[in-house]
Amino acid sequence: MPRILLIDDDEHLGAPLASYFARFDFTLDSATRPSEGLAKLRATHYAAAILDVMLPEMDGFALCREIRKESDIPIVMLTARGEVMDRVVGLELGADDYVPKPFEPRELVARVQTILRRQRAAAPMPTTHVPRLVFEGLAIDLDKREVLRQGHAVELTGTEFDLLALLASEPGKVFSRDDILNRLRGHEAELFTRAVDIVVSRLRKKLEPLDCIKTLRNAGYALAVGR
Repeated sequence: MPRILLIDDDEHLGAPLASYFARFDFTLDSATRPSEGLAKLRATHYAAAILDVMLPEMDGFALCREIRKESDIPIVMLTARGEVMDRVVGLELGADDYVPKPFEPRELVARVQTILRRQRAAAPMPTTHVPRLVFEGLAIDLDKREVLRQGHAVELTGTEFDLLALLASEPGKVFSRDDILNRLRGHEAELFTRAVDIVVSRLRKKLEPLDCIKTLRNAGYALAVGR
């Protein structure tokens, strides 16, 4: 049964939400302070973490940054007003999704299910399965979900890896933002195209000094690197 960690200072939220998650075969643990949440993440294997933005000690954005220093665990941010800037900041820091407050428990479960399903699913493949894609200065192991840049391992979040694998599945092909959103996040999720630009920007930074992701104005993105 996948174990999820909720970090939210509302002491009355954890218990009823845990009961609801149990209906979908999830175990939900909770922490009301970031320090407690970080300790639990280091001591226990969790499939995903849910972070509130408004927290004592440090806000959810700072907490997300701390988690990303140690782990690529899928992260869902809870934003108080669902404002675009909160979503953008969370995604820039490495969050995988967001849910605005107040939320329906079923939506939160659905978002967690989506990111876990995306993480478990095989990365986008060419028609013939090739477990390892090798380009000039770049190697992508689709089975192990590992990336080497000029021989050095690159730490990617699940979303970043899936985006790179998608582009690498058909080098040179231009994928529109809508293509990428539909392929990576599912048709049922509430999405906005700015999210794609954010993930591409993060991925480009991690792949430097390689300049292999090209932007085609008003069209989308493509992988442009020699084999």
